[in-house]
Amino acid sequence: MTLARRLGTGDAVVIGLGSMIGAGIFVAPAPAARAAGSGLLLALAIAALVAYCNAQSSARLAARYPQSGGTYVYGRERLGAFWGYLAGWAFVVGKTASCAAMALAVGTYVWPSHAGSVAVIAVGGLTAVNYRGVQRSAELTRVIVAVVLLILGLIVVTALTAGSPSASRLALSSAGTSAGGVLEAAGLLFFAFAGYARIATLGEEVRDPERTIRRAVPIALGLTLVVYALVIGTCLALLGPAGVAADPAPLTSAVRAADADWLVPIVRVGAGVGACGALLALILGVSRTTLAMARDRYLPAPLAAVHPRFQVPHRAELAVGLVVAVLAAGIDLRGAIGFSSFGVLVYYAIANACAWTLGPGPARVVPALGFLGCLCLAFTLPTGSVISGAAVLSIGVALYGARSVVRT
Repeated sequence: MTLARRLGTGDAVVIGLGSMIGAGIFVAPAPAARAAGSGLLLALAIAALVAYCNAQSSARLAARYPQSGGTYVYGRERLGAFWGYLAGWAFVVGKTASCAAMALAVGTYVWPSHAGSVAVIAVGGLTAVNYRGVQRSAELTRVIVAVVLLILGLIVVTALTAGSPSASRLALSSAGTSAGGVLEAAGLLFFAFAGYARIATLGEEVRDPERTIRRAVPIALGLTLVVYALVIGTCLALLGPAGVAADPAPLTSAVRAADADWLVPIVRVGAGVGACGALLALILGVSRTTLAMARDRYLPAPLAAVHPRFQVPHRAELAVGLVVAVLAAGIDLRGAIGFSSFGVLVYYAIANACAWTLGPGPARVVPALGFLGCLCLAFTLPTGSVISGAAVLSIGVALYGARSVVRT
């Protein structure tokens, strides 16, 4: 059974915004600032450039192949079964780690002393929403995006009217930077831009996919970049790079530095809501790629079932929700971000390779830049993230080989 086409351009943009804004702005700046120091905004620009190339490649491919599964489908059609499988495996494992990171972010901001329990509850509730249908998910995401943008706007406006930072805050701006640190930070910040993949992986549920996806992807990415630049610039102005790096919740410290303690609980609510929005969209994307891989028997066939009433891959959604809940009980937030970034950068490297095959001449410039950018950022991530990511990809390759032997 195929999925119903219910999403328009506005819905697709909102889902992309919900994935990106909630995923990145509350959790990614601190680890990125530790790596980049005063080069944090440069790292943001590099991450955005690579994300733009990936977005353009993904939009072209999604318009050509409007099916659930994203680069799993593109790789299979353009490069062969193995590369499609590797992209799907990298996406599923990388984004499952992202889901766990977002669930933990909800718990960390909402109830720090019981972060794991809150994370599990959030996963259960959002999986139930997704189970009821993609249109309900889009409606809830629209509300979440509006709330988060309102709160981020309050933070920026409050900072702009707070006056000059004190001398003690300015002293925090002495953190240095290096080329390697900037690239590492760009790789970590890429975690925050990867949400536009939700639009492509929902290709089977989008109306007029060729037009809708090509419009929705760059709009969502551009709006997210503007929001990130404003908010990160505000945090740097108030706290300095070292201040941002030292605090896992830099936005709450920024409003305190602006003498706006009344905003702290609002920021915490915004962070929790934003992370819920990202988690909602992430579960959507991972479950659709799981559906596509199950249809081809790379994952258990029962996961390919589509609910006859709600027309969603309900077993895939339940399976993803269960795995994420288990991971959220004990995973490290910074490690999850690095691991997720590695897997997703490999995924987009394959997407760019697929887009490169679509046509000769100038059309190949963007996917070539995207491919090189993805590999560069992937292998400048923290060493632990590279090692663990490469190990999990190797497990996937071994499983593919074992399946091929069994079939022959």
